[in-house]
Amino acid sequence: MAVPMQRLRTVGAILAGGVGQRVGLNTPKQLIRIAGRTILEHTIAVFEAAPEVDEILVLMAPGFTAEAEAMVERNGYRKVSRVLEGGASRTETTWRALQALGEQECNVLLHDGARPLLPAEVVTACVEALQVHSAIDVAVPTSDTIMVVEPGPGGEVVKDIPARARLRRVQTPQGFRLSVIREAYERAFADPGFAGRAPTDDCGVVLHYMPDVPIHIVPGSEQNIKVTHPIDIAIAEKLLQLAASQSPDNFPKPGT
Repeated sequence: MAVPMQRLRTVGAILAGGVGQRVGLNTPKQLIRIAGRTILEHTIAVFEAAPEVDEILVLMAPGFTAEAEAMVERNGYRKVSRVLEGGASRTETTWRALQALGEQECNVLLHDGARPLLPAEVVTACVEALQVHSAIDVAVPTSDTIMVVEPGPGGEVVKDIPARARLRRVQTPQGFRLSVIREAYERAFADPGFAGRAPTDDCGVVLHYMPDVPIHIVPGSEQNIKVTHPIDIAIAEKLLQLAASQSPDNFPKPGT
């Protein structure tokens, strides 16, 4: 049975290092304005308002750190300690965040900057889970049938259809004891083949390089969408407007 540990400092690392090419932009999609302010502002505000989060790091796309710093100052985000330049890939951006956290043990929540609709209760559940687990992943059951394909005559063909009951769609944040995720990345970087098969998320690094560390699942939310394609912008704006209309006193306004 897992035994609760003494509460560690919790740091939210917002990974906003990408450029919005899939939404048709050459600038970071995190700077798109929806429901009155940028996606990044909405995302930071979630962690700023979470009493369980002690500190926030923002990893911003190269060339846009000054804009992010001005945004932090304008909104008075007290928990944001630093705005750092992200790397050329997700793994490099994560590693820069881990390096910035120093050697003191803490819990770190690694969150996509383009997920502005993260519910507060999911943040709470993640922090609570990290009191007894050293690695957690937020996920939701898939409502679609997923198939495995492979090249075939004339195009792709179905290779396998896994049982849907065991499949989950991964979201963020993904949370870790700092020492665990750092060691996983150190092992990964020591592997000459890592660059050619780098996982698309941080739990994938732990799963591959520290397989003895169980990754506990925290239930996510269908609301916690990632803004990736043009249609996601419209969906996110409607959901944020709905949230503002339902709880106007709790929804942070631009510039506040």
